[in-house]
Amino acid sequence: MGTASENIIIKDPNILGGEPVFRGTRVPFKVLIDYLEGGDTLDQFLEEYPSVSRELAIAAIEEARLSLVAQLK
Repeated sequence: MGTASENIIIKDPNILGGEPVFRGTRVPFKVLIDYLEGGDTLDQFLEEYPSVSRELAIAAIEEARLSLVAQLK
C-alpha cells in the first residue's frame, strides 16, 4: 500500500480548501471521527463512503494514533 512516507491523510489546498482528507478521495478524515463519536460503526461509515477502503480507514486511524502517541513523549 505505497511507501511509509505516503500519508494516509493528506491536506491539499485544492481539495476541500485544505481539509484533511483520505488520500485519493474527497472524504474528510473528520467524517470518520464524527461517525465513530456518534456511535456508528466503521462498517456504517464504509457503506456511506465507498471510495474509502477498509484498509485505508484502519490505516488512517492507526496513523492518527501513532501521531498522538508521538506527541506525548
